[in-house]
Amino acid sequence: MEYLEVSSVQKLQTLSALLSTQQHDDDDDDEDNKNPTACAKLGPGHIGPPPKKDKEVSTAYVKKNSKDIWSEEEVVEGSQYDDLADPRPQPEYEIILKQTVGTEDLFLGLRGKDPSSMCCEAMLVKIKLPNTKATDVVLDVKEKFLDLRTPKYKLGLHLPHPIHNQEGKAQFFSEREELEVTLLLNRPMDFINMQ
Repeated sequence: MEYLEVSSVQKLQTLSALLSTQQHDDDDDDEDNKNPTACAKLGPGHIGPPPKKDKEVSTAYVKKNSKDIWSEEEVVEGSQYDDLADPRPQPEYEIILKQTVGTEDLFLGLRGKDPSSMCCEAMLVKIKLPNTKATDVVLDVKEKFLDLRTPKYKLGLHLPHPIHNQEGKAQFFSEREELEVTLLLNRPMDFINMQ
């Protein structure tokens, strides 16, 4: 029985020596190879040449697909509106998420709504525009970007959630000198969440 074990270890060593491209010159390795208990430590990873270490990429950018010109992380949506030479300041703004809650939600919890942002239907953007008239405001809303221009201010705002850019409303309050833009959120699972 011991002869079978030794012969199978010797066969494994011989096979490893044939497939391996490296030669072990150490005397310690030769002594270990003669000892059957030391050879029992050999496994499938010991057969063949050692794995080659990949060269580290020196550049910071690695293309995922050879046909891609740039990655999505490099292009910020709405960057066409950025103008570094424009000295106009950015006005103060606030983003508030809104949801419609009825008594059936508040007391009975029938529609399963909770205070999380996932249950919100709209986004309210309040923009303070001191010394500005309603006729001076130029507003352009895309799916993920809000662009506001006045003679004194400019705002290029990347929205935290996609919206329906054709639906929504804007209202200017002269007494507060504030523009309120209400935008309906565009969620992929709205037909399930908003039932």
